[in-house]
Amino acid sequence: MTAATLDRLGLAGTGQISGTLSGTGTLLRLMLRRDRIRLPGWTIGLALLMGYFSTALRTVFATPEDLAGIATFAASPMGALLGGPGYGYDDLTMERFLVGQYGLYVIVGAGLMSLLTVVRHTRAEERSGRAELVRANVVGRHAQLTAALLLTVLMNLLVAVFVTAVMAASGVAGALLFGASVGATGLVFAGVAAVTVQLSEYPRAASSLAGTVLGAAFVLRGLGDMAQAHGSWLSWLSPIGWSQQTAPYTLDRWWPLLLSLLAAGATAAAGYALSARRDLTAGLIAPRRGSATAPGWLAGPTALAFRLQRAGLVGWTVALSCGAALYGAFTQPLLDGFSDAPADLLAVMGGEQDLRAGFLGLIGLMMALVVAVFAVLAVQALRNEETEGRTEPVLATAVSRVGWAGGYLAVTALGVLWLLLVSGLASGIGAAASTGDGALVGEMVLGTVAHTPAVWLVLAVAVLLYGVVPRALPAVWLVVGYGVVVGFFAPLLDIPDLAVAVSPFEHVGEYPLEPIAPVAVLLLTGLAAAVGAAALAGFRQRDIVAT
Repeated sequence: MTAATLDRLGLAGTGQISGTLSGTGTLLRLMLRRDRIRLPGWTIGLALLMGYFSTALRTVFATPEDLAGIATFAASPMGALLGGPGYGYDDLTMERFLVGQYGLYVIVGAGLMSLLTVVRHTRAEERSGRAELVRANVVGRHAQLTAALLLTVLMNLLVAVFVTAVMAASGVAGALLFGASVGATGLVFAGVAAVTVQLSEYPRAASSLAGTVLGAAFVLRGLGDMAQAHGSWLSWLSPIGWSQQTAPYTLDRWWPLLLSLLAAGATAAAGYALSARRDLTAGLIAPRRGSATAPGWLAGPTALAFRLQRAGLVGWTVALSCGAALYGAFTQPLLDGFSDAPADLLAVMGGEQDLRAGFLGLIGLMMALVVAVFAVLAVQALRNEETEGRTEPVLATAVSRVGWAGGYLAVTALGVLWLLLVSGLASGIGAAASTGDGALVGEMVLGTVAHTPAVWLVLAVAVLLYGVVPRALPAVWLVVGYGVVVGFFAPLLDIPDLAVAVSPFEHVGEYPLEPIAPVAVLLLTGLAAAVGAAALAGFRQRDIVAT
C-alpha cells in the first residue's frame, strides 16, 4: 500500500503492530462502508418479511374460528415439519401462529445472512488478495475475523430490534423474545462460519460447509418436532430448535438462548484458535493435488466447465435425492393428518378434491425452486472464476467468450435437467413406498421435470445479469424468493392473479394435480433461449474484470 492509502485507512504513523486486534476498528468501518447496501437489505428485508406475514395472515384468518380451523394442521406432523414444535396451538392466537409457523423462515434467514457475511469479509478477502495487502501493514492477525464478527453481531442486533418493532403491537414481551431468538440463531451461524473459513481456502467451499450445517440444523429440527408434540431430543440438537423452544407468546422462556450464546462463543473461539494454525490464504484442509497432465477430454471450454461443476453436481444429487425421498415418504402421513384442515389451507395443496395429487405437485415445485438455487450458485461461481483472475488466461487462448460462457451455461442447463430428474425419481419412490401405488414414480418424474423450462429461465436471467451488469447478479435471488412466496403462500396471502403470473414457476402446472401446459413449456423454453442468447451477446461486449 502507498503512504496515502495508509493515511486514508488511519494506519499510517502507528508503528509496529501492538496486538492481534490492531486495526479492528478501521476494518469494521471499511466493512460497514462496503456493506452500506447489503446491511439494510438483509436487516430491513427480514423484518419486512415478518411484517408481510403478519399483515397478510391477519387478513386471511380474521376471526378466532379461522384460527381454530387451522390449528389442526399446525399441530400435525407436517405442520411441525414446515413450522415448528407447535407451542400454544391448543389455544391458538395470531401471535402464536405467526412465530410458531412462519417465524422459522426469518430465523433461517438470519442464519444465512450471518454465515454469508462472515465468509464475505474473511475468506473471500483472502482469496482476492486484499487481505494480504491489509495484513502487510499494522493490522493484527485476528483483526479481520473480529471485525467481521462484530459486523455480523451488529446486523443480528438490528434484525432483532426491527423484528421486535414489527411484532411489538402484539405484546412487547413476546416480541422481544422472538426478536432475540432470531438474532441468537444468526450469532450461532456466524460462529460456524468463523470455523469453516479456516478449513478451506475457497470461499465457496467455506459457504457450502456452513450452509450444510444450517441445512442439517433445519432437518434435525423438523424430524425432532415431527416425532412428538413440542419437539423431541432431536429438536434440542439444532440451533434453530433452541430459538423455537423459547416459545414466544406461550411459555416466554429465555434460557434456551443461553445454548445459542454458548455455541456462538465456542465456535467463534474455535475459529480464532484455528486461524492461528494456518498461513494467510491457506486452509487447514489442503486441496487435493491435481494431475500433472490434463486428460484429452478437457481440451474444450465445455469439458472444463463440467470439470469445475462436477463435485457440486455430485453433492447436489445426493442431497436432493435424500430430501426428495424424505418428502415423498410423508405422503400417506400427510393425507391422514390433513383430513380436517381448513379450506384456505387446503387451497395451498390444490383443494380437498385430490389432496394427494396436490401434495405431490407441491413437492415438484419445491424441488424446482431448490434446483433454481443450484443454477444461481453456478452462475455466481462463473463470476468468481472471472474476479479471481482465472477467466482472462483462458480467454487469452483460442477460446472465445461465447464458447467459454456458453459452455458453462450448457453444462449448468443440463445439470438442472439432471437434478430435476433425480429429484422426481427419488420423491416418486418415496411416495410409492408410502402409499403402495407404484404409478406415482412416473407421475413424479414427469411433474418435476416439467418445471425445467422455468428453472432454465431463472438461469438465463442470472447469466444475463452476469454478462451485462455483473455487479447486479445478486438481484436474481429476488426471482427465486418471489417464486417461493407465490408458490407456497399465494392462496393463504390472497396474492392477486396478475402478481402470481409474474413468477416463472406458475405457468407449467403442478402435475399430477394440474395437467402440464405444453404451450407454457414451449414459451418458457424459447424465452430462456432468447435471454441466454442476449446474455452471451452482452458478455462479448463488456470488459473482463481481472484481479
